[in-house]
Amino acid sequence: MTYDQGRPTDPKSKGGSSRTPDVWPLVHAERAALAADLVDLTEEQWAAPSLCAGLTVRQVLAHLTAGASLNGVRWLAGVIRCRFDFDKQVAMRLAEQLGATGAETHDRFRRVIPSTTKPPLPVMAMLGETIVHAEDIRRPLGIRHGYPIETLTRVAEYYQGSDLVVAAKRRIVGLRLVADDGPFATGSGPLVSGATLALVMAMTGRSAYCDDLDGDGVEILRDRRDM
Repeated sequence: MTYDQGRPTDPKSKGGSSRTPDVWPLVHAERAALAADLVDLTEEQWAAPSLCAGLTVRQVLAHLTAGASLNGVRWLAGVIRCRFDFDKQVAMRLAEQLGATGAETHDRFRRVIPSTTKPPLPVMAMLGETIVHAEDIRRPLGIRHGYPIETLTRVAEYYQGSDLVVAAKRRIVGLRLVADDGPFATGSGPLVSGATLALVMAMTGRSAYCDDLDGDGVEILRDRRDM
């Protein structure tokens, strides 16, 4: 089972953000929008497979709650408790936030909407996780959400230079990515073009979004989904 959870990092390293003070409101806005989209889900919908390998919609939401509830000290304590098995620690924290029903999982997520608690990750990584996991949930359920293009562009710019949490930078090596709905463009090589959201999701290994992209590099990117 693959989870998106980071290891400690130097916040000054490439892929971090020097523009973090205004990022938290974007995180909070996307959490609130996701919570609103999930108000009326049935238990069957909560149990639907998400785009995050091996996790249901409900489990992905619990994972987001865990990330917003886990500071550096608790993260390190969990890592030690799990003997540096990072996947085991993520599964443990997810289980803590799952609750007994979908409604309880949803309530727990709503309570962390304004949280600025985070593991030892850049705030931009938290924004990226919020958007990517929101789409892991929304797409299988047929829910569409209009993200601000400025927010998506910042996330795309972050991922194109980072392998923290998810190996996006390595996944797009040798490819030219160009958004057709915003200013994002990066790299050189076979072209991958389309909406910024689809590029972000494909960069983070969600191959379903490759169906929304065009260019000679699309199949290369699809083949790299498991990196």
